[in-house]
Amino acid sequence: MRKLIINTVLAAITYLATLPVLFAQVVVSPDGPVTTISEAVQIAAPGDTIEVHSGIYHENDLLIEKQVTLTGIGNPVIDGNGEGFILIIRADSVNVSGFTIQRTGRSYIRDYAAILIEGVSGFVIEDNRIDDVFFGIYLAETQGGIIRNNIVSAYDSREASSGNGIHLWNVKNPIIIGNNVTGMRDGIYLEFAENAVITDNISSNNNRYGLHYMFSDGGRYENNTFRKNGAGVAVMYSDNVDMSNNLFENNWGGSAYGLLLKDIRNSRIEYNRFYRNTVAIYSEGSTNVDIRRNHIELNGWAVNIKSNSSRNRFIENNFIENSFDVRTDSPRNNNLFDGNYWSGYEGYDLNRDGIGDVPYRPVSLFSMIIERQPESLILMRSMFVRLLDQAERIMPVLTPKTLFDENPKMQRIQ
Repeated sequence: MRKLIINTVLAAITYLATLPVLFAQVVVSPDGPVTTISEAVQIAAPGDTIEVHSGIYHENDLLIEKQVTLTGIGNPVIDGNGEGFILIIRADSVNVSGFTIQRTGRSYIRDYAAILIEGVSGFVIEDNRIDDVFFGIYLAETQGGIIRNNIVSAYDSREASSGNGIHLWNVKNPIIIGNNVTGMRDGIYLEFAENAVITDNISSNNNRYGLHYMFSDGGRYENNTFRKNGAGVAVMYSDNVDMSNNLFENNWGGSAYGLLLKDIRNSRIEYNRFYRNTVAIYSEGSTNVDIRRNHIELNGWAVNIKSNSSRNRFIENNFIENSFDVRTDSPRNNNLFDGNYWSGYEGYDLNRDGIGDVPYRPVSLFSMIIERQPESLILMRSMFVRLLDQAERIMPVLTPKTLFDENPKMQRIQ
């Protein structure tokens, strides 16, 4: 009989193990019985859902150390009262969605964030409005995780006293998708991030960079818009970065770029549009980068490439109505320009194969004069300057003799 009872109990346990686990739901609302999110986090068990209904919850330093799903119903507001962090996540697989999270603390010592996620994996932060904050969403030492469809905004116009919208430090395989970031120091900031995927975001009107990419290998960013940022976009000290189908637009200023490349290696820049930037592409110390099939239109300088950049390939790009096509500080050329369309090309195509019969020299004498004497810019549209440039292109003396496109296209590349 005893053996029969034991076998029956074991069979029951085995059967129960096959049934789905039913997690509880904790409801938070201003009229109770649970009226604060912090109380709900304390009483929730791992795997539970905390459903927060519409209202304003004045809470900060909310520590989440268990796997829960935090869901806002009717756009509840978590107001940090200008003190410290708001949400601190230190558990795997936490989901946060549907909230307005506002008013973090501000400090020159600590990076107070609306949502701090550290040392965890598998989280999802989506469909939130993060407003009037120092830092927005801050990831530190995380694995995986998705930051999706959030709006992050701040209003301090000073770079020194503003934080980053989406900040990633020492993370692996993050996915940043569909977010809108404005008014921060850097819209999206990566440092020591491996294999990041950054796609379909809008980063605009930030005090410094729309995207700031540092020491981050193997990632890709695509289909993003970077508009009216203080200094444009910077990608630095990284290998194997793919940059494609992005829009770099209206990044104007004395030190502004559409895209700044600093010590980048073995990367690709393809099918992007650079429109009305001070400098579309600035390259310093970059090596073995493919710049191909981009549309570069109405910028101040289309390309500013320094002498320590080498083995980069500019192939089949459209250079249209830029004030200056290429600027360099070297009498030699260590890069390839081939098969591009240049709106300033005035050559001919006698055999009608679509390729100009004479090379195009994109470095103008006047651009070199401006580099030494910026005041001479006032002469830019004068006939005298045009004659100087024409003479230099026919018989180059001061511009790099080896920097030319031997196969300029006669029509725009589709």
